[in-house]
This record gives sequence, structure tokens and C-alpha cells, in this order.
Amino acid sequence: MIESLYIEGKWVEPVCRSLLKVENPATGETIREIGYGRGEDAERAADAASRAFPAWSRMTVYERSGFLLRLSRLVRANSESLARVLTMETGKPLRESRGEIAASADQFEWYAEEAKRSAGDVIPNRDPKKRHLTIRHPVGPVAAISPWNFPILLAARKIAPALAAGCSIISRPASQASLTLLEVFKLIDSIGFPPGVANFVVGNPNQCSDDFVNDPRIKKISFTGSLDVGRELYVECAKRMKKISLELGGHSPLIVMPDMNPDEAAEKAIFAKFRNMGQVCISASRFFVPNPIKKQFEKKAAELASKLRVGNGLDPDTDVGPLFTRNRVEDTRRFVEDIQSKGGAILCGGHPPEGEKYAGGNFFMPTVATNISSDMLIMKEEPFCPILPIVGYDSIDEALFMANDTQYGLAAYVLTRRIDWAVTAAEKIEAGIIGINDCSPAAAQCPFGGMKSSGIGREGWRQGLDEFYETKFVSFEL
Repeated sequence: MIESLYIEGKWVEPVCRSLLKVENPATGETIREIGYGRGEDAERAADAASRAFPAWSRMTVYERSGFLLRLSRLVRANSESLARVLTMETGKPLRESRGEIAASADQFEWYAEEAKRSAGDVIPNRDPKKRHLTIRHPVGPVAAISPWNFPILLAARKIAPALAAGCSIISRPASQASLTLLEVFKLIDSIGFPPGVANFVVGNPNQCSDDFVNDPRIKKISFTGSLDVGRELYVECAKRMKKISLELGGHSPLIVMPDMNPDEAAEKAIFAKFRNMGQVCISASRFFVPNPIKKQFEKKAAELASKLRVGNGLDPDTDVGPLFTRNRVEDTRRFVEDIQSKGGAILCGGHPPEGEKYAGGNFFMPTVATNISSDMLIMKEEPFCPILPIVGYDSIDEALFMANDTQYGLAAYVLTRRIDWAVTAAEKIEAGIIGINDCSPAAAQCPFGGMKSSGIGREGWRQGLDEFYETKFVSFEL
């Protein structure tokens, strides 16, 4: 049987029986061939989710919590095998894959517990003959569309709260990064979730998304991906009054405050930029450094970036792996060429590595650039790439202005030891997530989402659960 679709508690073949080759970005080799669905398969999944929703939503929260806790434990128990598959399909170093698997298990565990704390309210009444209360009602079947850069974690952020709230779900991952989530659905199958509660479809993104949007039985779309696609989905859902939550990427500033040691700041900057080769929606991507310490910061950042070992993520000596696709390599090259053509300087990297071990892979050297101006593409477009661009500034107000000078507002970072500067930055920066001396702030128990064009809604924390409920108001006259 062609393996890829999990619908109504069974592994089934796509209607068209077409195949998709999933490739290792470090070698270009095919890891596995899986079935590749289309609109008809999305409709089959919607049928299943619609049938399963009434019974699942009527289950007690304690019953639903039990399923999620078992899934969390199984993900942890199988973390090493899942991490290896994740590294092979995305290229990220194995230690990063292990971290993603652990963070995904955290999502299932957190929402298993948070669901128990989700309750309505009793509202004080003005009329003594009346009583008012609210009831939280699951929104209904949900379509969850997740991207390739964190294919397990970003899917778990949708699956876990939806199931906890009492919604059935259809998960559609990025086709070229679907193998690890497929393995997680095998764990879901082994637990014995009621048929149709959790469904998994790998298929044509346009056909599947159109089907989800147009199907009146699908009550909510949860999407993480590009700004252009998110806007299209937002418009189409608005036409149908369909609920939607969107996480559409970012262009995150990192401000080094004047009190920071430039070497220490450079060490944090390297981690902030080159995790998953910069292919992180909350990755720092614009670096603002005080002019008096800029030269030393540049020197240290270039030194550290040059020492990062590039290679296959399965190699324990690898610090940074390949980019996900050949297109990402070409986009990185385009950014470098634009920087150089407009007067910028490449301090290290700026090209793919040489040597037989890199043949066939989508590798690019970690790159540090300076003399960056606001008209460069690296300052305008979301750069999912391993380039650390440095901009000098003279005043904190200037740095804050440049930090906010973007349509995005997902995350921002500030390095300082002064509480007054930290508070000022946290209050003035236009971003949904702000890390003060913390370049890895995301956690299951914390809200995740952006301002401006970075999206609407939140994942994580109790707000992530709220996204999958409707609130019903009930008034009694005694």
C-alpha cells in the first residue's frame, strides 16, 4: 500500500495513487516515496473529521487529556528515532531535531493539562431574578496547515490545543517535510484515538487548502506559512465567515544595547541567527549595534561564524546543516549579491562550501555582512537564510525606530543588563514575542504569535486553546 494518508483511523491510499519523493537536503538522495493526495483526499478527511466531531466534543476533558498525555509520552519514548527522521528530511543537526521533538511533546503534555483548567464564567447579575454564565464550545472540525522548517513542533502547536478543546482535526504538513509527522500519526494510531478525530493528509497544497476553505464543515483554518499565502487564505475565509488563525513569519531585530560587552553579544547573536541555518520564523535577522562597539562586534561575529562546522545533520560534529531546498541556496546568493552591489561588505562566508562531502547538498557558508543600508533586500524581505547583517546606530531611539521599520512584528531581541533599557524596549518594540537576553524564548506554556503582518491569533499558553473555542452566553431568569 502507498503510505501517506491517515483518514478515519486507517492508513489509506490517495485517490490518484501518485507518489512523492522526499529528499534529504544534505545529500539530494531520496529518503522515501510516499503517496501524494489532492482535493478529493482532503474531502475524504473532512468527511471523517465531521463524523468524529460530535462524539469527541462530548467526551469529558479528562478523557481527551488522557489521549494527549499518552501521545506526549510516546513521542518522548521514540524521540531518538523521530529526531533522526527529522534530521534526514530537514537537514538540521541532530541535537536541534532532538530539541524540536522534546518541544513537540511539551505541546501535547501542556494542552492535556491546560484543557482541564479551561472553564466558562459565572457573571455577576444586575437583576436579582437572573443568573448569567458562559460556556466554552469547541469550534468544530479544524484544518491545520504547517510548514517545513519545524514540521513537528508547528504541527503540534495546532493539533494539541484543537484536540484538547474537543475539535477534530486534519493535519496537512509541507509535502517535502512530512515524514516525521507521518511517524507521529503512527503513534496516534497506536494509542487508539477514535476514528476520524485526527487525520493526516499529504497532498497538493493549493487543492487541499481550497477544499478546506470551501468546505462548510471545516469551521476553522490554522495556518503557518508565507505572508502571501496567509493573506489569500484570510480573504477567502472572510468571504465565508470562517475562523482563521495565522502565523506569517517575521523579520526580527536584535538590538545590542550600549552597555553590552561586544564579544558576549556576538556569541548570542551567532546562536540567534544560525539555528536551523536561519530558517526560523522568529530568528533574529537584523542586527543593530552601537557604533562605538560595532567593529569589535563584527570581528567577533565573523570569527565565531567562520568556526561553525557545516555538514550533514547526522554527523555529530556538525554545527549547521544544509538549507532546505536549492531555491533557498539561490535566494541566499541573491541576498549576498545585492549586499555587495549596494556597498555592503561580506566579512565571512558568502558562498557555498567546497568539497566532495557537500556535493548534492543545499549547503551555504554562515555569512556575516556589514555596511548594511535600508534599501538592501536583506532588510526588506524575510530572509530564511544564514546571513547575519549588521547595522550601526548612534542612539537607542534610532535603534528602536529601525527595529520597528518593517511590516513584520513576530519577534524581537534585546541584549542589555540595564532594566530601564529592557523595559523601554519591551514597551516600544512592535512584536508579539520579545526576548531580553533570551534568543530562544518559545515555550509551550507561553503565547506565540505576532503583530502587524506577522499574523493574527496566538498559539501556546491558554490563548492557544482559546483559538479553538466559541463562547456561548447563557442567561437564566428564575
